[in-house]
Amino acid sequence: MNPRENALAILNRQQPDHYGDFMPAMKMVFDPVLMGDACPRDGLDHPDSWGTVYRFPPGAPGAHPHVTAENAVIKDIEKWEEQLKVPDLDHLDWTAAEKSASEVDRSQYFCGFMFGGGLFERSHHLMGMENALVAYMEYPDEMSAMLREICEYKKKYIRLVSEHCHTDIIFYHDDWGSKQNLFLPPRVWRAIIKPLQQEISDTIHDCGMIYMHHADCICQPIVTDMVEIGIDIWQGVIAQNDIVEIQRITEGKLAMVGGIDGPKIDIENITEEEIRAEIRRAYDTYLPGGRFFPGIPNGRCFRDWNNSIAMDEARKYGIEYARKHPV
Repeated sequence: MNPRENALAILNRQQPDHYGDFMPAMKMVFDPVLMGDACPRDGLDHPDSWGTVYRFPPGAPGAHPHVTAENAVIKDIEKWEEQLKVPDLDHLDWTAAEKSASEVDRSQYFCGFMFGGGLFERSHHLMGMENALVAYMEYPDEMSAMLREICEYKKKYIRLVSEHCHTDIIFYHDDWGSKQNLFLPPRVWRAIIKPLQQEISDTIHDCGMIYMHHADCICQPIVTDMVEIGIDIWQGVIAQNDIVEIQRITEGKLAMVGGIDGPKIDIENITEEEIRAEIRRAYDTYLPGGRFFPGIPNGRCFRDWNNSIAMDEARKYGIEYARKHPV
């Protein structure tokens, strides 16, 4: 089987050649917004198209928002309409995106589009995490109204992606929690985020695309809501969730990617066997539930030696598991 066929077999509860991460079955398209907002790795302040300041220090794994009282885009949630400037989507250069999409062999791979900065992430990037969390609790009407504008931007962008690139998958990013819990109480998430996320999901599906949601955090309290919204695949499932219980309560309706405890094996002074044991633990524990793609939620170990051992065991054990456990 080629990568796409193997992934489809797992999604459809059919016999694959091997089990493993979904991501190798997807080729990503260059995102014109992401490319335009790219932050240089110089440790200096750089605003993105929304006005949020980012910093990317040398040696860091990525750029992060650096929101202060002085540079926050939304300084007063009651005046958000005066302060929010939604970026223009009508004059993007789609040349690189269209070229990269045309080069994907759709018989071999899914064509995916990275779609970063979901509703929750964009809200705290605009005003800072602490202020955003307070506003969700104390100013729900204003937050809902502001997120409505962001939602409309995202729906328009999804339609443009479909028009220009005809991608198979929208790889949508929005971390809704930490390793301990959701950032918002479920009732607040359901009241403010969920209705708008439903519209985003509907737009993805109306365009004939798969909705893969990245959230490498605790999402267990809202997994049945994720099914209701129509999320097809949850990527980034960390082992701090009770994944077996999630498989039970979602009745296999939510395909998942993750389960390997990356930080546990991405450390100094760990043995090769300890790394291999964690890979096998994830496969043995979660594959019986079906529609599961074992992988490191953030993609890889940052330490090259650790990553090489983890990838080697995933490849070998993925083939062995498929052979010993026929569907």
